Amino acid sequence: MSGPPRPSRLGDRLPAFYCPLERDLVHPDAKELEVRAVEWLDAFGIYPDAVERAWGLATHSADFSCRIVPEGDPEVLLLFVEWNYWANAVDDWQDSGDAGAGTAAVTEHGLRLLRTIEDPGAGVLPAGPMTRALDDLVRRTHAVLDPVQLHRFAGGTRDWLLGAAWQAARAESRSMPGLNEFAAMGSLANGTRFSLTWSDAARGVRLPAEVLCAPALRALTDAAGFVVSADNDLFSYDKDDHLDPPEVNLVNVIAQERGCSPAEAVPSAVALRDRVMVLFLRLRERLARDADPPLARHLEALGQYVAGSIAWQGRAPRYASPRNRHRLPLADARFDLRYAAGPSVPAAGPPPLPAIAGWWRFLEQ
Repeated sequence: MSGPPRPSRLGDRLPAFYCPLERDLVHPDAKELEVRAVEWLDAFGIYPDAVERAWGLATHSADFSCRIVPEGDPEVLLLFVEWNYWANAVDDWQDSGDAGAGTAAVTEHGLRLLRTIEDPGAGVLPAGPMTRALDDLVRRTHAVLDPVQLHRFAGGTRDWLLGAAWQAARAESRSMPGLNEFAAMGSLANGTRFSLTWSDAARGVRLPAEVLCAPALRALTDAAGFVVSADNDLFSYDKDDHLDPPEVNLVNVIAQERGCSPAEAVPSAVALRDRVMVLFLRLRERLARDADPPLARHLEALGQYVAGSIAWQGRAPRYASPRNRHRLPLADARFDLRYAAGPSVPAAGPPPLPAIAGWWRFLEQ
């Protein structure tokens, strides 16, 4: 690629992010864990050449993992870091727009991946570096997580893969979903429960099923996933703005629904994101009032997931120097990350979206 990179369709700079949570936390062993994870990647030969390796490392998956899990057992966290590098390699294939990443291929690969996680040694994936690395991850994961945690992890992986298959189906049909449908399904692909399983495991937090599966906590978790997904749609927008049809993300969904440009859709996307963020903060505070120590730590981890995701994305060359504009990632690329003093809209009640409006009812219970 030559010449200056084309400008972003979202404008000169990203909007400020409302996030009144403790920020810039990072695990003290982050640098060491990154070195060890990269050694693991190279040992399995996950990246076929130096260019792919550069873009794989530009995900800053170690930084993501160590910001959303800024404390806990470093050996458990290392496994999570490696999972994230591996998953990002799969995610790049799913989002590539190539004919080989159609709905059928994404769905079948996802099912085979799930069976491998739930039944190690099932032998349903083709031989190769990615499968050998996956087999190593699955073997070690079964040795570290207890049966309940494994079930949670498989469920979180299922969310991610179903979300990816839904996005592939939309791209294949060249149809943009409505905002309510997107609110219901768009955030699945970010794998919120995939990540939170490891967050609890590294901290040694174990919640009883009746607590973990309580409707109010599920709503809070979904709200956190929505905020993180909305933020990712802003940070990653430039990375995928070459795709035809346009990527299914919050900005493009609103632009399609309202007949406006992506830049004009940004304030509405931020307003919806901020409304959910306010709900997340209020509901988390309500649940914390009567929380025992394990639940209190889990609620704290949810906040770290939201805040850590913003800090990571603001620094990741994967987003700040995207591949459709640069031959190689720029090591020092980062966004001009700003934080808002308050939400962009005063509205505190539920939006007119049935798919998520039900979350607000838990504020009164």
